[in-house]
Amino acid sequence: MIKQRPPGAFSFKEVNRVHGPIETAINCCGFLQKISGLCNIKSFTVLVTTLLLLINTAQAQNKTVTGKITDNTTNDPIIGASVKIKNTTTGVISDTQGMFKINLPEGALLEITSMGYTPVEVRAEFGKVIEVKMTSVNKSLTEVVVVGYGTAKRSDVTGSVSSLPKDRLSQLPVGDVLQAMQGAVAGVNISTGTAVPGESPSVLVRGVNTINGQTAPLIVIDGLPFENGTLSDISTTDVASVDVLKDVSATAIYGTRGANGVILITTKRGKIGKASINFNTYAGYENFAHTLKPMGPAEYVQKYADWKKQADVINDFVVPNLYEQQNYDAGITTDWLKAIQQQGFIQDHTLSVSGGNDDVKYYFSGDYFSQKGVIKGYQNKRASIRSNIDAKITNYLSAGLNLNLVSNNSDGGRASLKQASEVSPYGRFKNPDGTYAIFPMEGEEAIQSPMLGLTTERNDRRQNVIANVYAELKPFAGFKYRINAGYTYTPTLFQSYQGRLAGDIAGGTAAVVNSERKRWIVENIVSYEKNWNKSHLDLTGLYSAQENKLYSSSTSASGFINDALGFSNLQGANTISAESEAITTQMVSQMLRVNYNYDSKYLFTATARRDGYSAFGANTSKYGLFPSVALGWNISNENFMSNVSFVNNLKLRGSYGLSGNQSAVDPTSTISTFTTISIPSNGRPTTGVIADIMGNKDLKWESTYGSNIGIDFALFNNRITGTIETYNTHTKDLVLYRSLPSATGYSQVVTNIGKVSNKGLEVSLRTQNITGQDFKWETNLNFSTNSNKIVDLYGDKKDDLGNRFFIGHPVNIVYDYKKAGVWKVGEDPSKQDPDAKPGDLKFADLDGNGVISSDGKDQMIVGQEIPKWTGGITNTFHYKNFHLNVFIQTVQGVTKNNDATNFKDFGGRQNLPSGLGYWTEANQSNTRPKLTYVNYLNYGYPEDASYTRIKDVTLSYTMAKNLLDKLKLGGLTVYVSGRNLATFTKWYGWDPEVGYGTTGDTQGNYPLVRTFILGANITLR
Repeated sequence: MIKQRPPGAFSFKEVNRVHGPIETAINCCGFLQKISGLCNIKSFTVLVTTLLLLINTAQAQNKTVTGKITDNTTNDPIIGASVKIKNTTTGVISDTQGMFKINLPEGALLEITSMGYTPVEVRAEFGKVIEVKMTSVNKSLTEVVVVGYGTAKRSDVTGSVSSLPKDRLSQLPVGDVLQAMQGAVAGVNISTGTAVPGESPSVLVRGVNTINGQTAPLIVIDGLPFENGTLSDISTTDVASVDVLKDVSATAIYGTRGANGVILITTKRGKIGKASINFNTYAGYENFAHTLKPMGPAEYVQKYADWKKQADVINDFVVPNLYEQQNYDAGITTDWLKAIQQQGFIQDHTLSVSGGNDDVKYYFSGDYFSQKGVIKGYQNKRASIRSNIDAKITNYLSAGLNLNLVSNNSDGGRASLKQASEVSPYGRFKNPDGTYAIFPMEGEEAIQSPMLGLTTERNDRRQNVIANVYAELKPFAGFKYRINAGYTYTPTLFQSYQGRLAGDIAGGTAAVVNSERKRWIVENIVSYEKNWNKSHLDLTGLYSAQENKLYSSSTSASGFINDALGFSNLQGANTISAESEAITTQMVSQMLRVNYNYDSKYLFTATARRDGYSAFGANTSKYGLFPSVALGWNISNENFMSNVSFVNNLKLRGSYGLSGNQSAVDPTSTISTFTTISIPSNGRPTTGVIADIMGNKDLKWESTYGSNIGIDFALFNNRITGTIETYNTHTKDLVLYRSLPSATGYSQVVTNIGKVSNKGLEVSLRTQNITGQDFKWETNLNFSTNSNKIVDLYGDKKDDLGNRFFIGHPVNIVYDYKKAGVWKVGEDPSKQDPDAKPGDLKFADLDGNGVISSDGKDQMIVGQEIPKWTGGITNTFHYKNFHLNVFIQTVQGVTKNNDATNFKDFGGRQNLPSGLGYWTEANQSNTRPKLTYVNYLNYGYPEDASYTRIKDVTLSYTMAKNLLDKLKLGGLTVYVSGRNLATFTKWYGWDPEVGYGTTGDTQGNYPLVRTFILGANITLR
């Protein structure tokens, strides 16, 4: 007999089908409550057993589904995307690879959301990985940035992190990442102190935080510190991204090395797919961007006539020296500037292969870079090989290897720009035997031929071996352990020999310098992610240790029997001296970082790092603790902003933290040091030692405290996006050298005592001005200010006049007399400046006592060497497949001493810059002195060194897909580019940015170059 159910009743199977397992259990429990009083124990037992079987059956229907979420344009993984079962609170968050795992019934609908992307719904299917492609609605929010020991979406970042636009790495004729960054990142001031091929620019992040320490930021490549080399060792075509940590809360994660900012560089890695072969190549010409021409023959002859009149010299010579007179009579002249020049040429060729599958991903590249300088003898060649491999060993274990081998060569004797600017146009170029005339103006031995450097032997070579390995373990969901191990070996070799053909009066001088730097580092990193409801927690812990070793030795010799011996036979010299040095330092670090995110609205980051450094003093703790905290509020995600349609993103963030600078603590500065001295003994020189600097066993790192407030915004359907932020930092415990009374036996002691501060404003703005189908125009603008000042020096709030340090003023200032003009004929300078005569420079009497003195009372701060503000603007125009990029850079509020205008005429014999001018009784110049002026006050001729420069212009063409298909290519972009095209400045000289010296080793005198190149980026299928 078949029994029927009462109307409206459900079987257990039907309940489960309609309501799902959780609701089924609840309904069943309610049903049991109703019948428990009606059924006997036997019936109740049967019902309970049936219920348990039902629940087990329901749970058995749930399975784990795996998926991967990526950006549909870049194929980059999307981190922190929310994956929920629709209409439930059950969900997970995607990890750093964009992967997720979730337990759910077959056929359930998944709802996937991520800030900055259009939401996606997808049906779950057992037995296959769900591939989810999401479309970005705001690339600035979805961009993944490196934040130190991890990555984060831009929308989740609480500190100050700026990124270099990636297109500046692919189509610029530069051999260094810093050259590509120059002027393009707010708050990062990069200056080219020397343009010599192979040399790296200097970089400051948010001002100067030290006086005696290093000011350069910490460089981190692929997660590990890069300390034994320069960024010219890294091929720009291997670089995937560059991120800069600027505020103290972001840099505190690097402890005693973070006070000057951190530059994080990530190199390219393989992606899943068939092998991609890329060939990036460019080549082009270089020439002087601006030429400071010396006087030509007629101007030089007139200058000598004017000098004779001013010096009261009477002779019949048109030019002053023997060789000059001979060439003048013969009508022979030499353009020395042209003689030292050559056609500069730059080229770079990179071949890379990348690809992989689920188990192994790889990126291999080989790069050759060459730069032939615009001055004879200057050159640099670099060859490098890179290998990045990532392997998935099991579902829970992966490992990888990063290997970079670099060889640099800057061999060759060099011509001298300084000498070429000073030699008379009538000087002798070569002797009758074909050798260069050592003294082209025979009779004047202060000026040698600028060609002599080409006769010298000179080897300058550097290698760099960088090997990093890692293993990553994921034993259960959310937990990850990673070990990084790195080793760097950097040997350098410098050899030189200057012989008799170069005018060496010692009979030949040789020098050999060998050095090697070794560094190993091991990092243990533990991370854990947890998601519940609307909360996301991310914990990162670190324990690391590293050791740095330096060994160098140098030998110099002079007085060789003949020039054939050279630096390979130092034992053939009469005099030999040698030095050597060995330094070892160790560091041990621990770090903990907590990131908390609630509903993508409220962000919290707290970091604490503890560093121990072996070079710190024995009496103090060798460990320093560096904490930081940061908060963020995504205001645009609030419900009350839902109707504000023109605001697409609005985030407020603030931070405060402590970071350090250990670079000012030399490993030998905590112990007393001695210096050698030679004293006569029994008629012979005897070498001894005397006390020099008193050691300080309490010496420690310099500490920088800083706050940062920032606003990130996107308006009008993301047509306007940008960031505005302000910062304020205070650095204390500066490492300074204090003078000691002679009675102590020491001249100085090093101690932690000074204070400096920096504050500034930074603005980054991107606008999409025109967004047509064929024509688009976008603008990127950055602006930053910096106000640096010394707060205290030695604890007494007093200035240090001798070192030019002044309380309340920047660290790097120009301190000099105030020029008031030139003394004219008829004026009486005897009361104010007794040694002055008409035609001499006139200086202001600042203290009003009627006398110009050198005791500091008549000197003043006339400017600062660090810019007050900098900016850059990039306009990019797109028309179909053509792209035009124009970048303009500006640096303002800079003052420098201009050595080019500070001539020392050597009795009327030195050549001078053409058009510079000088005082005569006829012209009565009020800006330039007379030729016989003696600069006894050592006036530096300070000038405004501000400038605005058309830094680079690039026109590129990207081939359309239909044409690529015909050529069977994966991609092709060809471009032409010009760099340093025009400079607008009041500066008189070679260039306001590049340094120019008139004393000491002037091989670094090398002009800024203008470059024109043709390049192509080719991808094979």
